[in-house]
Formats: sequence, structure tokens, C-alpha cells
Amino acid sequence: MKSKVYFIKDITPENIIKVYEALGKKLEGKVAVKMHSGEAGNQNYLRPEFVQDVIRHVNGTVVECNTAYEGARNTTEKHRELIKEHEWDKYFPFDLMDAEGPDLELDIPNGKILHKNYVGKNLANYDSMLVLSHFKGHAMGGYGGALKQLSIGCASSAGKTLIHTAGVTDNQYELFNNLPVQDHFLEAMADAAASVVNYFNGNMVFINVMKNISIDCDCDGNASLPCMADIGILASLDPVAVDQACLDLVYNSTDPGKDKLIERIESLHGVHTVEAAADLGVGSREYELITIE
Repeated sequence: MKSKVYFIKDITPENIIKVYEALGKKLEGKVAVKMHSGEAGNQNYLRPEFVQDVIRHVNGTVVECNTAYEGARNTTEKHRELIKEHEWDKYFPFDLMDAEGPDLELDIPNGKILHKNYVGKNLANYDSMLVLSHFKGHAMGGYGGALKQLSIGCASSAGKTLIHTAGVTDNQYELFNNLPVQDHFLEAMADAAASVVNYFNGNMVFINVMKNISIDCDCDGNASLPCMADIGILASLDPVAVDQACLDLVYNSTDPGKDKLIERIESLHGVHTVEAAADLGVGSREYELITIE
């Protein structure tokens, strides 16, 4: 049975709520909203004022974790300063999930590369999760969408290091000395994504916003300007399907700027994260795209 992916072309705060409602899935209990806080200097990330309506609609708390590389978000102190600078705490609650240890360890018994994942310990405080992703390119993964938010996004600094090194180390100071074969990194991302999906056991919704589509991630403080026109908003209960649908919309676009993004994706074999996640049973690459007005 194909997964349903809902699509709406006009990118507005109201339409984010509209695609969420189209899914017919009400997130219950204490709701985490996983977002990217945006590196200092990045101009492409989704702004808090743009997403405030849907966050209030689900009565959510925006959650994020520290990074594993130099920048404005690799320590709790610096990240909290950036959260204030980017006004993430102005409109709704914000939770830096790995602000204090110890991390929450999730088992991955059938992982391709990883058999454990380290996430921010505060993940345990939530009953459900809205993964609200900005779809764009990524300098290491090829692209960033729902699966990246689930894996690297929910991982603590140690967890991010473990993913990036394909299980070799969780010491962030040894990260760049232990970068693995590319496909192993992508499979580690899929493993980590699977662990978070399994943790929430179906109490998740995935929304990808195809806006400000750059070849670079929001973690890049000097990211390239968008290379394509905005495409729309997609929502699904299946993170594999929603990412696959976004990739297909890029490939099928008539926008000449797509060539830059496709080059970034293909040079890093980005689709392999989707392939690996589907193989793990995280979701399906087969989907029905349902356009709503």
C-alpha cells in the first residue's frame, strides 16, 4: 500500500496547518516539534515567526540538540545565545534536549551500521513529535529533509559524532579524523532515524517545506543562496515517502537551478539514505502524491 503524501504549492503559515490537518493525525500528549535552529549567519532556515502558528496549533515545544563541530551551536552556552538571537524562545517553548547529560541511549538491534544512538535525554519527556523540516541540500548528506532531522537532528553531540563516523567514535574531537566511506555514513543516518521512529511508535507527523532551496544546509553559516524557486509544502506519516517525494519534485522540476542541487545530491549519493531507511522498514519509497488547494 502506497504512503500518502499531501502537497500544497503556496507556502504560508496557514497552509502548514492545512497539510497537517489533511493527514487526519492528531499528535497527542506533550508534543515535540523538531526544527533546525539555523547556524549563525545562515539566511535560509525557517524562521520562528513563520512556523509559530502550527507550533501553537499542536501545542508543541520546539526541540533541538547541540552540534558536533565548531560554530555557534556546539556548546549549550553558545547555542542558548543563538536561540535568543534567532528569537526561538520569543513565540513558544524551546527545549535544547542535550543541554545537560547524560544522553538517552536508543538501541538499534537491526541496524546496518549502528546498534545504538545517543539522543538528547529530554526526548523522553515527549509523547509525540512533529518533524518540521526545511528541505535543501547538504554538504555531507547530499540533501536534508525528514530523515536528517530524525537522525542527526535528534542526536546529541556524541550521537552526531557516532553517526558521522559510522560508529567509530562518539568523541566529537575525533570526528574529522574518522570520516567513513560515504554510504556507511548515510546508512548510519538511516539507522539513527529508525531508532527515533521506533521510539515514538507511530506518534509522529512529518512536514517538509521546500522553500529557500539552497545546495547547502541550515548548519552552514555561509550557505549559498537558493538555487531554485520555492516548490511547496509536503506532509506525510511516512518520513521516507515525504523525502522521496521532495527528491522527485526536484528532479521533475523545470527550474534550471535544479541542476546544482541534483549535482550536490548525486555527488554524495544522497538518495542512499532513503534507500537504507526503506530497507530498514522506516517507511516506503512508494507514495501517492495528493495535491490540496
